Amino acid sequence: MNSRILVTLPLAAALAFPALAQTSSSQTQATPPTATQSADTATGKQPLQAPAREGFWGRVNPFARKSYVKRQTDPIRDRVNELDDLTAANSKAIRDTDARAQAGIKLASDKANEADQHAIDAGNKATVAQQIAQQATTRIHTVETVVGNIDQYKASNQTEIRFRPGQTVLSKNAKDAIDEMANSVKGKHGYIIEVQGFSSGKGQIAIQNSQKMAESVVRYLVLNHEIPVYRIYLVGMGNAPVESAEAKHISGGRVEISLLKNDLEQLSSNSSAPVTSADQQPQPQ
Repeated sequence: MNSRILVTLPLAAALAFPALAQTSSSQTQATPPTATQSADTATGKQPLQAPAREGFWGRVNPFARKSYVKRQTDPIRDRVNELDDLTAANSKAIRDTDARAQAGIKLASDKANEADQHAIDAGNKATVAQQIAQQATTRIHTVETVVGNIDQYKASNQTEIRFRPGQTVLSKNAKDAIDEMANSVKGKHGYIIEVQGFSSGKGQIAIQNSQKMAESVVRYLVLNHEIPVYRIYLVGMGNAPVESAEAKHISGGRVEISLLKNDLEQLSSNSSAPVTSADQQPQPQ
C-alpha cells in the first residue's frame, strides 16, 4: 500500500506541473494590452483574438487533429488574403495616380511649348513690324526732303555743240554728243534740259542766230529721242559774255546743253524697293 502511494504521488506531480504552467501562459497571453485590442489594422477590422484554451493541453496540444489546426489557421489565412487584396488595390491606385500625373505633366509641357512658340512668332512679327515702320519713317523723311528741294536742280552733265559761222545744221559729232546725253535720261524723272545758244556778232542778229542754233538742238531732242518739250528750256543768248575765257575767242556759234536733276529720281528708286511684310517672313521651325 505504501509503495503504491509513493509511485502515484510523483506521477500526479509530473502531470500537474505542465498543466499549471500552461494555465499561467494562457492567462498571460489572453490578457494583451488594451491599446493593442482597440487598434485597427490596415483592413479596418479588429485584430485577431487569441483562441480560447481547449482541452487539457490548451493551445499546445501535441495530439491536435486537422480540424483543430484548420480552425486555428483559417482566420489568419483570411486576414492574409484581405491584406493581399488591399495591397493589390493600393498598387493599382498608385499606378493610376502616377499615370494621371504623367499625363498632366505632358499636357502642361505641351502647352508650355506651344506658348513658347507663340511667343517666338509674336517676337518675330514684332521685329518685322518694327523694320517696316523704320522703312516707312525713312521713306517719309526722304519724301519730305525731296518735296522741300523739288525746285532745287543740280547740274549733272553738260555738253557743248559748236557751229561754224552761219551754220545751224547739226554735224555728226554734234548728234553723237546729243545722243549720249539723251540716252542717259530715258525713263527717268526729275530732270530738265537747259539749252543756251551763243553767237558771234552784235545785236538782234546775234540773238536770232543763237536762237536758231539752240532750236536745232531742241528739235533733234524732241523728234529723235522723244524728250518732252516741257522738260526743255531754250534761251538764245546772242553774244552775251560767258565765264570761259576760251569761249570769247571762238568764231561762229555754239550751244551749251546742261542736264539738271533734282531728288525725284532718288525717291523713285527708293519707292521701287521691295517691302518685306510679316506674312512673307519664313516661319520658325
